Amino acid sequence: MWAKFAPAKVLLVIVIALIGVFAVLRFIGMFGGMAWRWVLPLSFMLMTAMPWLLLSRSGRTQIGLQKPTQSCYLLAITLGAAAAAVCFLLGVALFATSTDNWFISIANNYRGTMKTDGFPMWKLHLIFTLPALIFSPIGEELFFRGLLQRALEERLSNNASTFIECSAFGLVHLCHHGIIATAAGLTLLPVSGAIWVALMFSVAYLFAWLKRRSGSLYTAMASHAAFNFSMNGLIFAFLW
Repeated sequence: MWAKFAPAKVLLVIVIALIGVFAVLRFIGMFGGMAWRWVLPLSFMLMTAMPWLLLSRSGRTQIGLQKPTQSCYLLAITLGAAAAAVCFLLGVALFATSTDNWFISIANNYRGTMKTDGFPMWKLHLIFTLPALIFSPIGEELFFRGLLQRALEERLSNNASTFIECSAFGLVHLCHHGIIATAAGLTLLPVSGAIWVALMFSVAYLFAWLKRRSGSLYTAMASHAAFNFSMNGLIFAFLW
């Protein structure tokens, strides 16, 4: 048994329910105001905990918590940084620095986290980049590319499982762009939001490919961290 306490069918139901739970927590953390920002890192920490709460030791190995069968960390980091650059260039080319640019939305989300006036740029970059290198690369990779992917594979093909988990990853990122808070309330950006979801789907597919190629979640985490590092570098260099 790869699950700690439940049959595979029951575990799949639990994991699918957790998608909704984590989506709600992300929504609260993003749109609940500054007083609720702590909920976002909490959701990542809960994602990180799930493999130890739900899986046996062998189950954690099956989802990719093991050394890579081949070392491709340099490739993973390079592709993660390149993916962030593509997202940046496409956003600027299509939407310049308007609210339809997804990286502008992320910059505005950062501003909503704390008062940034008076902080030097290097300190702001450090404040927002260090958590981005830890919380989401570990939590999201363990949950989406690890637990969710493996639970789906108990019932579906690898390709179908990857499509579903990448779609879920893309959709939850509507909280970062696509749904925005305005003075009139929450607003949907249908065109740029759809493009952003497609980009996040593609990035998730890249992480899934790296995990499958190496047999380890650690390469996906490295690529995810490189994406976040490069994204923040581009935001603070050109869009802040």
